Amino acid sequence: MTTAVLSRPTLVLNRNWQPVGVAAVARSLTLVFNGAAMIVDPDDFRLYNWADWSRLTPQEGEPCIRAVTFRLRVPEVITLNHYDRIPAKTVTFSRRNIYKRDKYTCQYCHARPRSDELTIDHVIPRSQGGTSTWENCVLACLDCNARKANRTPERAGMPLLRKPERPAWKPMYVWHNVRIASWSRFLSEAYWNVELEE
Repeated sequence: MTTAVLSRPTLVLNRNWQPVGVAAVARSLTLVFNGAAMIVDPDDFRLYNWADWSRLTPQEGEPCIRAVTFRLRVPEVITLNHYDRIPAKTVTFSRRNIYKRDKYTCQYCHARPRSDELTIDHVIPRSQGGTSTWENCVLACLDCNARKANRTPERAGMPLLRKPERPAWKPMYVWHNVRIASWSRFLSEAYWNVELEE
């Protein structure tokens, strides 16, 4: 139970209260304990350091970390004390992130089969000089992949659902399927409507 709580996401804001990332509760508490961040109470926007936060009693049913002698509330939002920039990050090219970008949908027939019935297809086949990049890889169901074979979409008569490209990085990328209600006070709707988004 404690391990699951420590793995929960915490929204990370910069010093100007702009979202810059999402960290696990364990990492967030370490930042607060070391004085690098403060916990934000999303109800009244009050800031807490480690000593103040550890004196608060969790309410009934609220997620908490249980120790031998006390219970510690789980923070949902922290703000960094000295970082005021927006990180320039890019989404890592990976199989998992291609699945996210293409929303588990075949880019040829628009079907949404089980993930084990999807594969990565090179738009320009590798045998024709195609590379493994954001702009040349898409999801395809097994049937479409076999039908397209070693041809380009044009030669196969199989137009793509959308042109493949590198997705924009947003702090919510890794946690896009997690929606913590209190975060809506700090994030615009654009952060929730992430086509992908660690």
